[in-house]
Amino acid sequence: MPRLQLIATAPMGLEAIVARELKELGYTDMEVENGRVTFSGDLIDICRCNLWLRTSDRILVKMGEFKAMTFDELFEGTKALPWEQWIPARGEFPVEGRSHKSQLSSVPACQGIVKKAIVEKLKLSHRTEWFPEDGPRYVIEVSLLKDRALLTLDTTGPALHKRGYRKLVTEAPLKETMASALLQISRWGPHRPLYDPCCGSGTILIEAAMQAWNIAPGLRRSFPSEHWGIIGDKLWEEAREEAFDAVTDDIPLHIAGSDIDPKAIEVAKAAAKSAGLAGEIDFKILPAAKALPEGEFGCIITNPPYGERLSDKPEVERLIRQLGTMTGALPTWSFFALSPTKQFEHYFGRKADKRRKLYNGRIECQYYQYLGPLPPRKPAPEQS
Repeated sequence: MPRLQLIATAPMGLEAIVARELKELGYTDMEVENGRVTFSGDLIDICRCNLWLRTSDRILVKMGEFKAMTFDELFEGTKALPWEQWIPARGEFPVEGRSHKSQLSSVPACQGIVKKAIVEKLKLSHRTEWFPEDGPRYVIEVSLLKDRALLTLDTTGPALHKRGYRKLVTEAPLKETMASALLQISRWGPHRPLYDPCCGSGTILIEAAMQAWNIAPGLRRSFPSEHWGIIGDKLWEEAREEAFDAVTDDIPLHIAGSDIDPKAIEVAKAAAKSAGLAGEIDFKILPAAKALPEGEFGCIITNPPYGERLSDKPEVERLIRQLGTMTGALPTWSFFALSPTKQFEHYFGRKADKRRKLYNGRIECQYYQYLGPLPPRKPAPEQS
């Protein structure tokens, strides 16, 4: 089989982070676009990227892209693609769709045309008139943008932020993919202390510990493409063995967090235990005003409450002031906060060194970055 075109989808604003992750995994032939990074790979790279990417939403196989201004063009373009190489006679193949700025604006009609075209192609190759669709699942998407149709196969299933370790959730959680992005933008590393004074269900801290120990984020979950005959068990086993062998759980962690909500701390501890990190993260029930991180040259990374209701706004403003006071007592620490609050810098007490626009779900936020001094470099060992 020739090299595949794979797509790592990215939340808005995180495309460059996803591309950097792919580069660190060894992929070089890539194209960064709005909402996705397209790159070349083989079948095993479907397994590796699903297991390893921390900030992408899902991994798609790019089946084809072509101009489609009419239903005939959509039908013929779809039928020409090699569906028979992927979908077996008993495969389930639902079609999802979307359309933007295209002549073919009826999404249900486009889905129906694509489904019909794939059925006609599979009839020829599998020599059957009936498809029970009771086998492995192959979710197809037709995406129309400016009269160009992009056809993809979803290898991931539930989005990659679902790591498999979280059984319970608190209200308005931060997605694991975004938490990992906040860590990567901060350039925090396990050689530095990390603290989250508004840790909620512990997402930032758990993601940090997994990153520090090089635990592949997809190790504790399954994917629909594990059941695809074209990939097979052997490649998935190989990719998982590689990931298990890469774990470095002998690195000491200095990761802690607190929250005023006892239920949130209970959920955080349960998630850390499920992730294999029981006892490695220090969680405390504590208001932010009383939080006192330990150590030098650490990072505070947090996603404080947003106060979406008008009655909550004075409380949010007070919390941001408390965070500003806390950092004033920590001259060697760096501080990072994701917030939609327009007056964040005013309440915090100083301008951020850097700001970056990010979207937490549909909420436009700024990632406020206050950069403290870097830890001093350890002197090189003397030559004997």
